[in-house]
This record gives sequence, C-alpha cells and structure tokens, in this order.
Amino acid sequence: MGSINLIAGIYFLSLFLSFTSRFKVHSSSFDETYAKEILSAAQKDKDWLVSVRRKIHEYPELLFEEFNTSALIRRELDKLGIPYIHPVAKTGIVAQIGSGSRPIIALRADMDALPLQELVEWEYKSKIDGKMHGCGHDAHTTMLLGAAKLLNQRKDKLQGTVRLLFQPGEEGGAGASQMIKEGALGDAEAIFGMHIDYINPTGAIASISGPFLAAGCFFEAKIVGNGGHAAAPHVSVDPILAASFTILALQQLISRESDPLHSHVLSITYIRGGTALNVIPPYVEFGGTLRSLTTKGLHHLRQRLKEVIEGQAAAHRCNAYVDMKEEDFIPYPAVVNDDNLHLHVKRVGKLLLGPENVREAKKHMAGEDFAFYQELIPGIMFGIGIRNEKVGSIHSPHSPFFYLDEDVLPIGAALHTALADTYLNEHKYSITQ
Repeated sequence: MGSINLIAGIYFLSLFLSFTSRFKVHSSSFDETYAKEILSAAQKDKDWLVSVRRKIHEYPELLFEEFNTSALIRRELDKLGIPYIHPVAKTGIVAQIGSGSRPIIALRADMDALPLQELVEWEYKSKIDGKMHGCGHDAHTTMLLGAAKLLNQRKDKLQGTVRLLFQPGEEGGAGASQMIKEGALGDAEAIFGMHIDYINPTGAIASISGPFLAAGCFFEAKIVGNGGHAAAPHVSVDPILAASFTILALQQLISRESDPLHSHVLSITYIRGGTALNVIPPYVEFGGTLRSLTTKGLHHLRQRLKEVIEGQAAAHRCNAYVDMKEEDFIPYPAVVNDDNLHLHVKRVGKLLLGPENVREAKKHMAGEDFAFYQELIPGIMFGIGIRNEKVGSIHSPHSPFFYLDEDVLPIGAALHTALADTYLNEHKYSITQ
C-alpha cells in the first residue's frame, strides 16, 4: 500500500513539475524580443492607422448613429479576413480571432463622437458642423483595428480566443449595456478597455486597481408654486425661494451626510424660472448630476435627492416633481478595476513600454459605461497617454480644442495585442488541466 502511495505521489509530483515548468516557459515567452516584434509590426502599420483614424475623425457620428464608422470598420475587417457579427446594438460590431475555444477574452473600443463644434484648424478637422471626436473614440476604434490586424497575423499561435467589441453609444447612451443584452461578451472571462489620457505623455500608460471612475446619473426637478405680482408676495407661493433653499439643502447631502473619506459629487448645473422683473413665476426648474465612486453610494444619493427636494418644496408650500432621466440617460455603475488584470497590465506595459512609462492612475469622478461589462466579468479600464506639447495634444477630452498625438496609435495597437496574447498564453492551463 505504501509503495502504491509513493508511486502515485511521484506521478502527481512529476505532473505538477511538468505543468509549472511549461507555465514558466510560456509566461516568459513574452520577452524583450517579442515586445520589439509587436512594436515593430505596429509601427509598420502607422500610416494605415493614421489614415483610418483621420477618416473617422473627419466624419464624426453621435451615439447609435455610427453607420459610416461601422461600415469603415467592416471594410477593414473584410480586407483582413476577420469574421464578425453585425449589427450589435444597432451599429456595433463583434469580431473574433483565434481558435474559438477557451480561454476567451474581450477588447473593447467605443465609436461615438460628441455634439461639439471642433475649433482646431487642421486639414482633417470635422466636416460635420456641431459634431466632433473630442474624446478620442476615433483613436480607440483605430487602435483596436490595429490590434485586429496584429492578432490576425498571430491567429495560429493564439492559445484561445479574442473578441473585439466595437461599441456604439458610450457618451450617455449606455451602449455597453445594449451590447451585453445582444450577446457581445459571449463566453469571455475578462475584458480590457483603453482610454486616451491627456495628462500622461504619449507612450505612457496609467492603471489602478479598485475604484477608478464614478457611478453617475442625471436629474431634473420642477418646483411649482403660485405666481403673482412681485409687489404682493404674500398672495403668491414663491417657487424661487423654495428652489433656493432646496439647492442649498442638497449641498448638505455631501457636507453633512456623506463620509468625508468617500467620494461623492452633487452638482446643480442649471436653474431657470421667470423672465419678468416684477413677476413671481409659477414654477422653477433646475437640474444636474450625481457622482459616486461606488454604485451603492450613487443609489443612496438618488434616494436622498428626491426626499430633500420634495421635503423642501413642501416646507415652502410648493409641490415638487423629480425626474431622474433614466429613459434618456441610464445611470452608469462605477468602474472598478480587477486587481489581477491591473497587475497584468502593469507587467505587460513595463516590458512593452519600459518601467518608466507605467504609472499609477488617479481616480476620476467622470463616468464610463465600461462599468456594465465589469458587473458581469473581471475587467480593467486604463489610460494611454497622448500628451505632446509640440503638436498641441494638451487639451482635455470634451474640449473643442482637443487634439490627438497620432503617435499613440501604433503603441495602443501593440499594447492591445500583447495584453490579449499574453493573457491567453498564461491562462490556457486553467482550461486544459
């Protein structure tokens, strides 16, 4: 009996040593030579990447109207011989490269533009009045196309499957939620998202584990009183006074009800009432946005916002109506990055870009619908730098002066490729053993 146990022990030990040795070989296969090959291949595609990005930039399309952008992506995928599903979420595309088997991961890029008038004068500025790629989504889409080409060149070596998600409607449309409903994730076990970052220099990336971007929503309120002549306020019910007290009371939700160590924002962004100097108006309208670094925190703020508005209105003999605008703007959850994926991004980034170009990201109170994917599977959103003062790439997203350093395009394509390739290589044993 003892000899049988000994033989069994030796057998399982040999299996374990064989597995770990193979894992080390594959983990170390992403070495400096590999990194140089990926970067070199991406740089050779730079002219093509710049051309694609400029075509998208010249003809920006708003949420769920990305028909021309979608057609351009499909043409490029057809040239590369990469299969895809279309339409997903009206204009979205899901392409797939690899064996079709597990492990399966997803790479995501958003496609929609902003309702902005571009004020940067250059040859390839927006040709559509009032619309602009002022948040870098044209770059995101281009970098993912670049990764598609690089991954397709390595498709016979991929140790699993990569799903490429070209997503519409990120800017307020919760396009990610619609993509999920229509099966875009498939059996993906992890997802990576990359966003341009105007703070860090071109060629640097910034990542963080845990909460990164805020959960957010919008609201509008109407306080109804009884209008009348300003010379006789006692016979009126003044909604302006009620709205003033209400707005001040709302600010106390942050200063007196929220833990100072938690991150919350409540901003009133407009207020409108009457137009005459001698008339108390019958109603006042105002609205704004709520943000929290936790989804739970956002739910609490939404509840208290409604209670305070209705309570303050009642105290001033008015009626209040609160609209959380969910039909127009679906509330976004918080972007919370997976720790293991964060470490993966740092590890790959250091070898591909150099340790000096891998930094710790700072938390922001902006929102991103990438969070919807993270509610289902581990995911990470990280920034890729575009700051270059020499070319004027210094302005923040959502600025009409936003300008992109196009040197980022091959870097982003190579990074997408390396992140996917190495993840599959390192995780295939969890499937096959």
